[in-house]
Amino acid sequence: MSDLFAHSETQVQARMAELAQLIAYHNHRYHALDDPEIADAEYDALFAELLTLEAQYPELKAPDSPTQKVGSTRAAGFTSARHRAPMRSLGNAFTPEDVADFVARVMKFLGLEKPPEFIVQPKIDGVSLSLTYEHGKLTQALTRGDGETGEDVTANVRTIADIPRQLAGQGWPSLVEIRGEVYMENAAFAALNEAQAARGDKVFANPRNAAAGSLRQLDSAITAQRPLKFLAYAYGAWEGTVMPISEAEFLRHLQAWGLPVPALLVAKSAPELQEIYQQWQASRTTRTEYAIDGLVYKISEKNLQQRLGELARTPRWAIAHKFPPEQARTKLEAIEIQVGRTGKLTPVARLAPVNVGGVMVSNATLHNQDYIAQRSVGLGDSVWVERAGDVIPQVVGVAQKNASAAFTWPTQCPSCGSQAVREAGAADWFCLNHASCPAQLHATLVHMVGRQAFNIEGLGERQLQRLLDEKIITSAADLFSLAQHRAVLQGWEGYGEKSLNNLFANLEKAKRTTLPRLLLALGIPQVGETTAHDLAAHFGTLEAILAAATHPEAETQFAALEGIGAVVAASLVHTLNLPANQELLQAWAAAGVVAEPYVAAPKQQGFFTGKIVVLTGTLQTLTRAEAKARLQAQGAKVTGSVSASTDYVITGTEAGSKLKDAERLGVTVLDEAGLVEKIK
Repeated sequence: MSDLFAHSETQVQARMAELAQLIAYHNHRYHALDDPEIADAEYDALFAELLTLEAQYPELKAPDSPTQKVGSTRAAGFTSARHRAPMRSLGNAFTPEDVADFVARVMKFLGLEKPPEFIVQPKIDGVSLSLTYEHGKLTQALTRGDGETGEDVTANVRTIADIPRQLAGQGWPSLVEIRGEVYMENAAFAALNEAQAARGDKVFANPRNAAAGSLRQLDSAITAQRPLKFLAYAYGAWEGTVMPISEAEFLRHLQAWGLPVPALLVAKSAPELQEIYQQWQASRTTRTEYAIDGLVYKISEKNLQQRLGELARTPRWAIAHKFPPEQARTKLEAIEIQVGRTGKLTPVARLAPVNVGGVMVSNATLHNQDYIAQRSVGLGDSVWVERAGDVIPQVVGVAQKNASAAFTWPTQCPSCGSQAVREAGAADWFCLNHASCPAQLHATLVHMVGRQAFNIEGLGERQLQRLLDEKIITSAADLFSLAQHRAVLQGWEGYGEKSLNNLFANLEKAKRTTLPRLLLALGIPQVGETTAHDLAAHFGTLEAILAAATHPEAETQFAALEGIGAVVAASLVHTLNLPANQELLQAWAAAGVVAEPYVAAPKQQGFFTGKIVVLTGTLQTLTRAEAKARLQAQGAKVTGSVSASTDYVITGTEAGSKLKDAERLGVTVLDEAGLVEKIK
């Protein structure tokens, strides 16, 4: 392999790792926290890029890639339960060519000379839900979760009028999982927000967030007060009666049982699908009483669906055709530069408020200096604003130049006045004054008190900003010294006697933390939850990690660890050796912060105890992450490549070069059935 190719492969692997981390992070914010940071279209672009790279470089595909998963971790406060049948996501189409390719793939796979019949339904922008009915009685309701397990929200779901506790009619299966979407109608959403604002409570960004937040209330009485509705459109497990032969027959069953269903259209070719799509796109805001972000195309006949089967996270027999983002025109009144935790400078457009897809927008991202220059955006211009996926709006272009003043990009940090830099070939500018830049410190503190790090309730963005403004906190090391300022804080709004007692109790509780949480609190670039746990499991203590970071071959040794790689290793060594971070850790220790030594769960003795195992291909009954976890629970070492020391290679469908390596080296190969049998 040439040096040039090796360098290229390293860059590809680094980008794949970066994409995986970004996707996992945004999955968590969307599914678990109901607080997305980016638009659906931006998320889809990240996901599509990772899929493309994995197709081009299958040997670099990570075993736990997010392309093999659905959804995210469960939210705090809910127990989880396993779906009887996996609750998969859908692949996406964005263009007529994508739809034509989908139809062609179906025909080729089935060996058909003409397209099968498709049904078309609106893609509801809500929260996916699975309802289990046993002998017609509702016994459980689960969110999608990660597709294998979901959050148990049964008590809350029983308050939704659209969902019957007992199915109507007769002839139901002895057990059936009915899948659908919980949503909020646009008018009800507007009324809820108006009432929330009048009470001074949280105002929701869009109907989807409102539905998710309402469904996940820990008090079902609050859910009962929210105007939630439900539409059913699919099933998972089905036991006791003959399954329907088509989607249309299944929907007739649902209606007979008293469940509402979305509109249904039929198409028999890619052009017909596109014609329906164009009609719906043109009237998307008036066609339904609820938000939709595209159409779903499914093969109608169930026997054809079964023949087509499913991939790790998506069925081959269905696809979602997304609508393009909605746009509105307004005036760009100002551009402000925000400084993030890493020092990155991000331009934010301040806009004359405008309604975009049912939400009033007054701020939008402009991404970076090049983005502004490429679109010739100037102050005072009329601009097009887009809300792709109803999350963060962005300025996508200029509608009309208004003799505007050109925006001059700052070469100094707007927060601390330090020189800002942009490296050659990079897209972004950075403030390198990491030690004393107020904006970076504020963002760092917000990160540190967050759920994944120290998890300190009672310290939000507003409170932290005031603590900085009043110079009560001057560095991250001051976080655990707030009790010394009780007399000052007691006069602040929101900090009464009880609130302060709770805050100080939370700070004391946070001092005894886990090693993964402490690593996350440090904000090491490229290190997310999974990597933090991997490091903790390998080294056991913070002292061991810090010692490893000072070794002359530290980067090489870190990179050799499973799931780390060269990019993460370099970030670890650089960050842990920064004097400022070493001083921060010392200050935390002096304040009583202790990261408990990491103790792995006890290993079960089993067939794979002490064995080296490689997973390859797509598993059908287990996710890759679940298979890895089950193997590790038996004490197996799961690695990413096959060598002479490998004991077993587990193969799923579409196994690649690793299977060939196993055959060449004489390594024992097990199929998925063999794996499942031996990890019971």
